[in-house]
Amino acid sequence: MAHEPATRALAGAVWPDVPDGALALVPVGATEQHGPHLPLATDTVIAEAVAARAARELPGPVLVAPAIAFGASGEHAGFPGTVSIGHTALRAVLVETVRSLGLWAGRVVFVNGHGGNVPTLDDALAQMRAEGHDVSWVPCGVPGADPHAGFTETSAMLHLDPGRVRLADAVAGDTRPLAELMPDLLAGGVRAVSPSGVLGDPTGATAEEGERIVAAMVATVVRRVREGRADKRGRLQEPHGP
Repeated sequence: MAHEPATRALAGAVWPDVPDGALALVPVGATEQHGPHLPLATDTVIAEAVAARAARELPGPVLVAPAIAFGASGEHAGFPGTVSIGHTALRAVLVETVRSLGLWAGRVVFVNGHGGNVPTLDDALAQMRAEGHDVSWVPCGVPGADPHAGFTETSAMLHLDPGRVRLADAVAGDTRPLAELMPDLLAGGVRAVSPSGVLGDPTGATAEEGERIVAAMVATVVRRVREGRADKRGRLQEPHGP
C-alpha cells in the first residue's frame, strides 16, 4: 500500500507544516484474530486506508493521524495473538487524543474499523462533545456486510494488502446474522461460536469486490464528514435531503 503524501499524513509532517484548524482523521482499529487467513491488523489496515483515501477527497486542510491499533477486543481473547486494551483504557486513549488534538486541530473525526470499539467511542465522544470539542466518529461499513473475517473483510484485504491474505486457508464460520449471534458472543466469546474465528463466509472473495467495498466505505465517510450531523454520541449520520 502506497504511503500518503506528507501533507496528508500527520506522522510524516514537520511541525511548521501543520496548519492550525485542520481536520484530523484518526483511524481506530484493533489487533485481533481474523480467522486462519487474515492478519491480526485487518481492522487497522482497513481503517487506515479508508481514512487516507477519504482525506484526498475532503476539502483541506486535512491530516490523517497515526492509527490507534489496539482496541476493545475481549470477545476474541480465546485466540492467540489478540491484544485487547478493553473499554477503560481505550476510553482514556480516545479522550486524551481529543484533548491533545484540540490544541491545534479545528475538528477531529475517528474512522473506526472495529465493531467492538463502538460502545467506547460513544461513551468517550459524548463526554468530549459535552466539553465543547468538535469531535465525531464514523464507521468503515457497507450494507449487508458479514460480521467478521468473512466475504467483506477478506475482499477488502485482497484489494488493500493481498500479500497478507492466506486465501488457501480461508474457511466458512458461523454465518448467522450478528443480531442472532450476539447472545452467544456475549456469553462465551467468538471461540465458543466459531472455532476458526470466522463469522461469515469468505468464499468468493475477490480483490475486485474489495475495491468496490472499500470505495463504498470511503464514499460514506466523505459524505458524512462533509454533510452529516453528529448525534449526542458523536456518530456522524447520513445527510438529509438532496
